[in-house]
Amino acid sequence: MDEVVQALSKLDNIEELYEVTGEFDVVTLVLADDIEEFRDVLKNKIMKIKGVKSTVSSIVLKTHKGARASSEFLSPASHASVAVSHKD
Repeated sequence: MDEVVQALSKLDNIEELYEVTGEFDVVTLVLADDIEEFRDVLKNKIMKIKGVKSTVSSIVLKTHKGARASSEFLSPASHASVAVSHKD
């Protein structure tokens, strides 16, 4: 788990990184200019980290509350949450 978190934290596109309970082990907030860049980060960076078994992605459509709601606008293709599992 520590190796997966360390590898994820080194990726430039990862803005936030949380270790969580539940079905997945890690939740990240990924920044990408468009869906193609997001696909590249997911396919060629996150999924290639040794120990990452699966991911589930959710695209941020709109921020209603939180630090980002008042400080900056999040376009639909700019941020995505990725849940990562390193379990078998």
